Amino acid sequence: MSLLERHRAVMPGWMPVYYGDDALEIVSGKDRRVTDASGRTYLDFFGGVLTTMVGYDIAEISDAVRRQLGTGVAHTSTLYLIRQQVELAEKIARVSGIPDARVFFTNSGSEANESALLFAANVRRSNQILAIKNSYHGRTFATMAVTGHRSWSSSSLSPLTVNWLSSADRLRGRMAGLADGDLIDAAVDDLREVLATVTAGDVAALIAEPIQGVGGFVAGPDGLLGAYQKVLGEHGILLIADEVQTGWGRTGDHFWGYQAHGVTPDLITFAKGIGNGFALGGVVGRAEVMNAVPAISFSTFGGNPVSAAAGNAVLDYVLDHDLQGNARRVGSLLLSGLRDLSYGILGQVRGRGLMIALEFVRPGTAEPDAAVTARVFDLCREGGLLVGKGGLYGNVIRIGPPLTLTDDEAREGLAALTAAIAAADAESRIDS
Repeated sequence: MSLLERHRAVMPGWMPVYYGDDALEIVSGKDRRVTDASGRTYLDFFGGVLTTMVGYDIAEISDAVRRQLGTGVAHTSTLYLIRQQVELAEKIARVSGIPDARVFFTNSGSEANESALLFAANVRRSNQILAIKNSYHGRTFATMAVTGHRSWSSSSLSPLTVNWLSSADRLRGRMAGLADGDLIDAAVDDLREVLATVTAGDVAALIAEPIQGVGGFVAGPDGLLGAYQKVLGEHGILLIADEVQTGWGRTGDHFWGYQAHGVTPDLITFAKGIGNGFALGGVVGRAEVMNAVPAISFSTFGGNPVSAAAGNAVLDYVLDHDLQGNARRVGSLLLSGLRDLSYGILGQVRGRGLMIALEFVRPGTAEPDAAVTARVFDLCREGGLLVGKGGLYGNVIRIGPPLTLTDDEAREGLAALTAAIAAADAESRIDS
């Protein structure tokens, strides 16, 4: 019985596995490359969904974890002081951009967003939340309610009352084709209309991704969140920046995605890359908001000594090696090369730093083409490159490699992407 057959026999049917009947088992990794069970090595341009942010088998991180394990203490709970946790919280508070910040650690981005929604609901005494269409914020009960992406919304039941703002998608929908200034004006008008018509007036918060992750790396123009916050401030509504995918310098131009918008959020949620594969997430925010929970609470495993040791080493590595600067420089190399491509199936190249998306369409239209996207995805693997998929219509290739990616690796990946797109484009013209 194959590992895939065993997987299907014991795992829920709704858990997707890339590559279908030819599913991949990764058995080892080094730097930006992984090796599968057959011995084939791939350049990884997805990093376990933007999570292996520094790379595989990084000595500074592995050594920090080994030192903590060497103490014999993997867990104590937050009922006791945890030095690694306090040190990591101090560092995150310093880089957050939020004065007098407090930090609460969780195990995942879903739990981080769930916690942020709880904090906002408590301080505002309201369960009304604003969210943005095409967003993804997690798989828990409340985060699923604020996820504007039907593929990931498995229940209509919710502890929240949610009202929706338009996505900044430039290809289709309400904002299609708008210039930056016009889009911001339309988005602010949309926000004012929603507040005036379909809310009860005491909204707790807007939760927003500076760049929509699962939604296919869709982003509004710089300044959009700042324009939103001016309106939110008139009503006392909080801003939650979901930085689970955009944090830690991935966008290149900024350490946090929100910094492109001339705004300081009340709460920032984080996860994925800060653990580089170890389960670690959390919320950093204004003390007044973070302290608003009127009962005792803690996270049993959030910020445990092992994960916090990894987090400390990751954040130190990111800062010491200027991975934000590397993301900006190497990301520009990739984006420039991809934007030079001219194929009928390639509808749009977008992104920032090492967070890049390729959207595929039927030539001459904005109609999504999920089939050709799947073909490009498979051809990338055949060419030795692992990439991700996403988008509301399943027609986006997502690129989020480790932030340590080198120029030579970027060129190698660009060549593999170009070959895959060219082959898929040629096949689509034959089929049509």
